[in-house]
Amino acid sequence: MSTSSSSVPAGPSNEDAFRSPAAMISGDSTTPSSSSSSSLSALTQAFPFSSGNPRIEETRGVMHLFREDAVSSPSSSNLPVERKPLVCVLGVPNYMTYADFCQFCASFIHHILEMRIVRNDGMEDRYSILIRFDSQESTDNFYKHFNGRRFSSLEVEVCRVLFTMDVQYTASIEHAHGSAASSTDQPTCPVCLERLDQDMSGILTTICNHSFHCSCISMWTDSSCPVCRYCQQQPEKSICFVCQTSENLWICVICGFVGCGRYKGGHAIIHWKETQHCYSLELETQRVWDYVGDNYVHRLIQSKTDGKLVELNAHCVHTNDGCGNCECKDSGLSEALLNSKVEAIVNEYNELLATQLENQKLYFESLLQDVKEETEREISKAVDKAVTQKLQKIQAKLDRFVKEKEILKDLNENLLKNQEIWKEKILQIEERGKKALKLKDDKISDLEEQLRDLMVFLEAGKSMEELSLSNEIKDGTVLPTEIESSSSNGTKVGE
Repeated sequence: MSTSSSSVPAGPSNEDAFRSPAAMISGDSTTPSSSSSSSLSALTQAFPFSSGNPRIEETRGVMHLFREDAVSSPSSSNLPVERKPLVCVLGVPNYMTYADFCQFCASFIHHILEMRIVRNDGMEDRYSILIRFDSQESTDNFYKHFNGRRFSSLEVEVCRVLFTMDVQYTASIEHAHGSAASSTDQPTCPVCLERLDQDMSGILTTICNHSFHCSCISMWTDSSCPVCRYCQQQPEKSICFVCQTSENLWICVICGFVGCGRYKGGHAIIHWKETQHCYSLELETQRVWDYVGDNYVHRLIQSKTDGKLVELNAHCVHTNDGCGNCECKDSGLSEALLNSKVEAIVNEYNELLATQLENQKLYFESLLQDVKEETEREISKAVDKAVTQKLQKIQAKLDRFVKEKEILKDLNENLLKNQEIWKEKILQIEERGKKALKLKDDKISDLEEQLRDLMVFLEAGKSMEELSLSNEIKDGTVLPTEIESSSSNGTKVGE
């Protein structure tokens, strides 16, 4: 299927879908009054945009969007009066594919008549989407539901919806001539081959100007176009690894080092001198240069027109179209000589390439061996250091435990000595208690004897008094000596 069969159709049908009437364009001579024009220009801001594959055709234009401060609140009464059923989702991140965005707004997909993907100037990692709805009510509901809403719960980017006042297409630049498309034929969807009728279903036009049904493109999970494979996620710009410049860059086909050419900082040729990587690819022209042979060594280059690989003109080694100064002649003799040398050149190139690959193999093997040896040395040092630290920690713990053992041993000995001392003291206390108890018993016995003697003495005295009174004792005599001796004994015992 040709590119033009699914690109933007000729005529006003597709582009006029996003073009406002002449009376609504600010600055037009048909505006109702100058005051209304100035008021609209104060409420809107212009965003230049472009679409299309830059290698084939590029369409440029300007879209006039209402400012965010023109909408004070999402209620219907505070929305712009001049709004239309046309909005722009500004600054959609490139990691969101067409299918992701269709899934994001799936609840309104049946109200969408057409979506167009465009790129804004100065936003390399984002794109914008112009959306036309079937009614103003659907447009207002879409704005209220999605404005300020995050595209994903895992990302910080939010959906920024702005009402669109006007979309103007200013230029269409063709970089390559494609097959002419008939202006009367209605385009078809490249996926389902059905006609692209806006009244039947929504249409999505990709950034490369290829149109599909929204239901068909929703099944395409890749970020590239199903027709031309143009990817909306452009690769990052390369820079020189040394001076950070982005001009005249060469990449080493051996190790991938990116350096600038000899007319800049010359870091690519310095890399060749340091590593002997003699093959380098120019990023702009995709041509391979041999530093040893000091010439280009390839036979195919990438065409800037359509990006395909084409054969390099081998009749003149200076330019692609012949130099005019080296007396190159397109004759049968030169053609025969060229054909005869092709096989020899190919063999020489293969041998040279094999030699370079072998040298690079040996070079990288030596690097790997050096890295391996260095790693082994570092591992050995690390192991020795770890073992030494471990032994030091173990020795410190052992010394601490020995000191604690000595302290506990001394404490145990002191406790044993104290135990013996207390045992002796307890025995002495027990002996003193026994002696005191014995003395007490002896004293009690002496007191009892004295008490008995005293009682006997008292009874004897009483008896003597009774006898003297009755004069019944005649020959009896009193023996005071014995009494005094017994009384003296009693006194000593008391003492």
